[in-house]
Amino acid sequence: MEIHLKQLKLLSNIYNDDHSERPFLRDGSFFLSLQPKLYFMFYKKIFLVFSIFTFVSCAELQQVVNNMPTQMDSATIANGLRQALDMGIDKQVTKLTQKNGFYNNQMVRILLPEELQKVDQTLRDIGLGSLADEGLKVLNSAAEDAVKEATPIFVQAVKEITFTDAKNILLGPENAATNYLEQRTNRALYSKFNPVIKNSFSKVGADQIWSNIINRYNSVPFVTKVNPDLTDYVTQEALKGVFTMIAVEEKEIRTNVSARTTNLLRSVFALQD
Repeated sequence: MEIHLKQLKLLSNIYNDDHSERPFLRDGSFFLSLQPKLYFMFYKKIFLVFSIFTFVSCAELQQVVNNMPTQMDSATIANGLRQALDMGIDKQVTKLTQKNGFYNNQMVRILLPEELQKVDQTLRDIGLGSLADEGLKVLNSAAEDAVKEATPIFVQAVKEITFTDAKNILLGPENAATNYLEQRTNRALYSKFNPVIKNSFSKVGADQIWSNIINRYNSVPFVTKVNPDLTDYVTQEALKGVFTMIAVEEKEIRTNVSARTTNLLRSVFALQD
C-alpha cells in the first residue's frame, strides 16, 4: 500500500510539474483535459517511471537467484552425508561409552525382554529386588563396554557405504541418512558386534549375574522355566541405541546451521534448507 501511494504521488508530481495551473481533478478525469502533445509527454514519463521500478525488481530477483545454492554432484552430496554420520558417531555414539551411558539415557536404555519381565517381577515379589536391579544395570553396562570396543566397526561401515540416491536421501526425512545406513549395514554389523557383546558380558560379569538370576527364578515352584539368549537381545538393542544416537546428530545438522562445522557440511546441507 505504501508503494502504491508513493507511485501515485510521483505521478501527481510528474503531471503538476508540467501543469501547475491544472492540478489533479478529484474524479481523476484530468487525462481527458490534456492536449495531445502533453498527453504523449505524460505517458512517456509514466513509462520511464515504471521502467525504473521494473529494473529495480529484476535486480532484486537476480540477487535472490545469485544467493541460491548451486547444483552439486552426487559424489559431493554423498561425502557430506558420510561426514554427518561420522559426526554422529564422534559426538553422540561416544556418549554411550561413558559410565552408565546406556542406563542413564532414556532414549537408549536397554529394558528387559518380555520373557524376562516376569522374572524381574517374581524376584521383586520374593524380596530379591536388588538382584533384579543389578541384572538390568549389567545388561546396559555390557552394551556400554561393547560399543566402546566396537566403535571402529561403525566408523568403517560409514566409510564403506555407497549412496545410490544421495540427493533424495539429503532431501528426505531428518533421519534419512541414518535409516539408510541401518538398512544397508545392520546385518553385517550384527555379525561383527555380537562377539564383542559376548566378550563384554564376561568382562562386566553379566553372564554370572544372569546365570544366578535365571537359576533363582527357575527354582521358584510352579514357574515356567526360562533360558533366554541375552547376548542376542543385547546385541540388537545396543545396535538400535547406536543408530538412535547417530540420528540425533543428523537431525541437529539438518536443522541447526551452527552444527555444520565444516565447509562440506555447510555447502551440502544448505541444499535441503
